Amino acid sequence: MMNTSSRLKAQASCPLVEHFLRRKLSKENFDRFIPNRSAMDFDFANYALTQGSKRNLDEVTSASRKAYMTQLAEAMNQNRTRILAFRNKPKALLSTNHSDSPHQNPKPVKPRRYIPQNSERVLDAPGIADDFYLNLLDWGSSNVLAIALGDTVYLWDASSGSTSELVTIDEDKGPVTSINWTQDGLDLAIGLDNSEVQLWDCVSNRQVRTLRGGHESRVGSLAWNNHILTTGGMDGKIVNNDVRIRSSIVGTYLGHTEEVCGLKWSESGKKTSKWWFEEHTAAVRALAWCPFQASLLATGGGVGDGKIKFWNTHTGACLNSVETGSQVCSLLWSKSERELLSSHGFTQNQLTLWKYPSMVKMAELNGHTSRVLFMAQSPDGCTVASAAVDETLRLWNVFGEPPKTTKKAASKKYTDPFAHVNHIR
Repeated sequence: MMNTSSRLKAQASCPLVEHFLRRKLSKENFDRFIPNRSAMDFDFANYALTQGSKRNLDEVTSASRKAYMTQLAEAMNQNRTRILAFRNKPKALLSTNHSDSPHQNPKPVKPRRYIPQNSERVLDAPGIADDFYLNLLDWGSSNVLAIALGDTVYLWDASSGSTSELVTIDEDKGPVTSINWTQDGLDLAIGLDNSEVQLWDCVSNRQVRTLRGGHESRVGSLAWNNHILTTGGMDGKIVNNDVRIRSSIVGTYLGHTEEVCGLKWSESGKKTSKWWFEEHTAAVRALAWCPFQASLLATGGGVGDGKIKFWNTHTGACLNSVETGSQVCSLLWSKSERELLSSHGFTQNQLTLWKYPSMVKMAELNGHTSRVLFMAQSPDGCTVASAAVDETLRLWNVFGEPPKTTKKAASKKYTDPFAHVNHIR
């Protein structure tokens, strides 16, 4: 805080902070009233009678000096020609226009958002797999959180707080290796260790279909794009499945020599990337498309890398690389702020909130005692669920209040991927 002397100096150096209203010239100013002593400025009167007559701007040769003296006189209300006052002084008003002042008032600073350091809720997640290459947590648009624990998939309704069991997979097919909600939040894809993918209608709790033949080993990653389900396997293949048709496989992509552990479609649902990004030095499971810049992709590297990298998917350029000091397990963008959340492994097992693009740490959220492998974001974008090897599921209010929506900016309505199917054979 500033002491008294420094405040006085600041006020002296900023003489144009306040402006006084100049008296209007009207007929009533020329009437013969008795002077109002309480409205008179005796200091100015003394100056005007003794020193004011000595001031002559015509004698000043410098144009800049003359302009400065004129501006100073206006600011100090010294351009008055009257000594006697007949009305009370007008109240001093703060000027709203300082465009002519060399001392601009700073723009109002947005208050820093409060970020709770503790999780709002802790749920048990017994038997969750300690496997970096799997994807066992997803939060659907219908506000239901799905989590796979061993051979069983559980559903937690965030609105009511109720938990239900969706399915327990047979031992010869399981365990569950990946899960992913459709965009309407009604159907769930479940990847299995035996290379199959099951589709479940979670409204009626019934299995709709089983996809076979796309992979030769476990399916560790899934990503929906309307009626297209993209799957990634330990065999290194990426397969596009059109769930509306009997022979579902419509595309197979080869190129990976190791397990495909991360898949993400961009918001537009288009293939915006045609580049190979090879600068990470460990497995890349954490992927996150930027919601406010369509061509921006954030990626995170595993134990031997520990970096978050940002890519322009149009040009293939690496825009920035940030050393985190630990394994990057998952990444999530804020839907309302330019912020990125990352989850980590050894040594701190923390969640870190970053300000983009400066990548300044805004907060570190601690609570998990083992690496935080999975994160999922609530439909409103405010709450984040994190699941760790310590067999706990924690809910964090990390992204603040939900973004304000207008009538024009209504929420997206996703078409049911099975809407055009009369029956699946």
